[in-house]
Amino acid sequence: MTDRAQQGRTAPQQGARVLPRAWAAPVRAMSRILNADGSHPTPEPTGAGGRSGVIDCALYVDGRRQPGEWTYAEALAAARREENGFVWLGLHQPELAEMTAIAETYGLHELAVEDAVKAEQRPKLEQFGEVSFLVLRTARYCEHAELTENSEVVETGQVMLFIGPHFLISVRHGDACRLSPVRADLESKQDLLLQGPWAVAYAVTDRVVDLYLEVADQIEDDLDRLEAQVFDRNGSGRIQRIYQMKRELVEFKRAVVPLQRPLLTLTSQVNREVPKEIRRYFRDVQDHLSRTVEQVNSYDDLLNSILQARLAQVTVDQNNDMRKIAAWAAIAAVWTAIAGIYGMNFDNMPELKMTYGYPVVLALMLGISLGLYRWFRRNGWL
Repeated sequence: MTDRAQQGRTAPQQGARVLPRAWAAPVRAMSRILNADGSHPTPEPTGAGGRSGVIDCALYVDGRRQPGEWTYAEALAAARREENGFVWLGLHQPELAEMTAIAETYGLHELAVEDAVKAEQRPKLEQFGEVSFLVLRTARYCEHAELTENSEVVETGQVMLFIGPHFLISVRHGDACRLSPVRADLESKQDLLLQGPWAVAYAVTDRVVDLYLEVADQIEDDLDRLEAQVFDRNGSGRIQRIYQMKRELVEFKRAVVPLQRPLLTLTSQVNREVPKEIRRYFRDVQDHLSRTVEQVNSYDDLLNSILQARLAQVTVDQNNDMRKIAAWAAIAAVWTAIAGIYGMNFDNMPELKMTYGYPVVLALMLGISLGLYRWFRRNGWL
């Protein structure tokens, strides 16, 4: 996909008649569509380094994509001339200058534009006049051979949607959810595209939530393997791995759970911005999201249980080690005590003059040690 040049402003020609101030805004809007001589405008410079964030700009009329390549200003002007026309402008990590120029053409609010560029927002739905601003957090499962202390399990990104009467602007950050498959699939469904920009909003949201389901299923497999390692007699089940998995699950949870409120608003009967037919589709997405939320909450509880079980195992292992140390210390204390007594060098000590006193004492110490060893062994201390 090639980058497309963006629409620029044209300076007023010398000698042009000065219009009243009330007409200034419409004239500025028209100057972005056509030059004074009626020709197509020259593209304005894009962001630093000449990089454009425009991935695709398409005009749809009566549910069909119109042929040709369009600048975003030309496409919007053409869509407004058609009764059932709208523009889908796809952007990938646009820079502020480019996004500001698009905002001037499409009438986007500056606060929403700032959020779209920074991409540090929670899932939300806001209304700015006739334009709805929907923020989605995307997620993708990262394949890994083995879960380690530094494994990345979930990659997240963001998709922002500006939904207006004749346009939808999608702003994507990160590669967790690519929208080109969504566009290709949606263009094969003319009846759905007839519903206008909100049909695109539904398709994008549905794709994001479907990825949530895939990530949740694959996280479940990781949890099963982690649980098996913790309760395996020969497994290590290090706490660092459990903690890393919990951090990844928290990141996934931050993407999934806050989306419930925007979807509830979109499916509400009092919401007149969304067509009635599209609200039915959004309710299906809401059902899928509710299933994912239940899965994530259950995974969180399971992971807490695994962590507590591992901590209990560590405590038990430490107690076992302390019992072994205490048992061997008791056995060694027998030799130390007897040898210490005979090392006092008193004249009147028992069996000092005995011919076989030395081997008898050694045999006594060895016998007591063996007895203690058997007793500790029988009680599970050794």
